[in-house]
Amino acid sequence: MERSSSTERFQPMTSVTSGQGIEMAPDLYCFTIQIVNVVFFGFAGEGNDWVLIDAGMPKSANKIKEEAEKRFGKDNPPKAIILTHAHFDHIGGLIDLLEIWDVPVYAHELELPYITGKKNYPEPDTTVEGGMVAKLSFMFPHESINIGSKARALSDDHTIPFMPGWKWIHTPGHTEGHISMFRNDDHAMIVGDAFVTVIQDELYKVFTQKKELGGPPRYLTPDWKTAEQSVGILAALRPSIAITGHGVPVEGQWLEDNLNRLASEFKSIAVPDHGKFVDDSK
Repeated sequence: MERSSSTERFQPMTSVTSGQGIEMAPDLYCFTIQIVNVVFFGFAGEGNDWVLIDAGMPKSANKIKEEAEKRFGKDNPPKAIILTHAHFDHIGGLIDLLEIWDVPVYAHELELPYITGKKNYPEPDTTVEGGMVAKLSFMFPHESINIGSKARALSDDHTIPFMPGWKWIHTPGHTEGHISMFRNDDHAMIVGDAFVTVIQDELYKVFTQKKELGGPPRYLTPDWKTAEQSVGILAALRPSIAITGHGVPVEGQWLEDNLNRLASEFKSIAVPDHGKFVDDSK
């Protein structure tokens, strides 16, 4: 597997919740690494089957492995790794993890070029309306990685390997192959960066993890019209629990009220006033 700065370049950003985990359901555990969340799906217990959703920041593999061992025991790799998308903060630990665990990695077919070395993301937009994180986003890697034959496309029937009862939903905008995940039984949802619960382009809010539901990170979202459509699709499903890629997991009435507001007022809440990705007709 070829390495790139997307997995090699450590990012010196963190938050007050880094290293903390929250169990949102008996089989759904959210673990924060610096400024991003990974999700462990599976019932806690030594030897139990489990799945990892997303792979954290660069240089985070050891933290993910250690937390997984606490929850599922040693020498018990996941059945698979599922990616919501392949931005650097969601695949940062991936190559190192694949050197520890011989497991497949599933993503939407439109996201596969970014994990097979064929296509780079656009460079972050440092000119976009936003706070200090947006201004510092030139430091964030945008290069693809290459995990070779470990990369697999998710099935067209929207099932997710080793996650019975869950379906993947194509929620592009932040990236073209971005997915979210939904379980109908309890309306639990894993949304990656389709929406977030901390305003990701403001440094103080990132550090303090101030709870505030907003659209995808502005400096890395190239298609705002599609991002708005994706939020509408997710809001219509009426999730009871949402684990986002950034910020604290949320549930209940707070989630319903704020997600409905985001869907109905997306342009004023989420879309920046200016930036190279902003559509003139927004």
